[in-house]
Amino acid sequence: MALGKDYAAQECSIARALEVVGERWTLLVIRDALYGVRRYNDFLVHLGIPRAVLANRLQALTAEGILEKRRYQESPPRDEYVVTDRGIALWPALRALGVWGREHLGGEPMRTFWHADCGTELSWYGACPACGTVVAVRDIHMKPGPGLDPDPADPVSRALLAPRRLLQPIETEPQRSAAGPA
Repeated sequence: MALGKDYAAQECSIARALEVVGERWTLLVIRDALYGVRRYNDFLVHLGIPRAVLANRLQALTAEGILEKRRYQESPPRDEYVVTDRGIALWPALRALGVWGREHLGGEPMRTFWHADCGTELSWYGACPACGTVVAVRDIHMKPGPGLDPDPADPVSRALLAPRRLLQPIETEPQRSAAGPA
């Protein structure tokens, strides 16, 4: 029997979730959005994803309410993709998948995650051992781990070498003033 192309016949919440986030590249786009990537070009260079695939994933994630498209420049018109509360709710699944991959498939941690308020490294499920609470995504501080390349080629990876809070937008291009270049 041939494998179907979707999970429509499945009565399962995991199958319904896979209809939204189960395509190749989708979880990596969401991961990058949580890390602060917002601009099409930044997703493109950081992921090495084909343009058509990225455009399709961003459109689908926007339609599902996981990302929100916002205009950040009028002339020429440019938009960015901001992760929504619905997208933020995927953080525990992404965190668990990353921990599982490292534990069962090997490798050094690429990034470590800390409670910004008290400076304690988070457990695998996102709780702060010192405070005893599950830490909100906005209160998670990300630091480079020993598995990261200390001299990456792309500007997004270079920006992500600096310790930062999740959801904090990254900047890979110089900011221009409203009056234009000096």
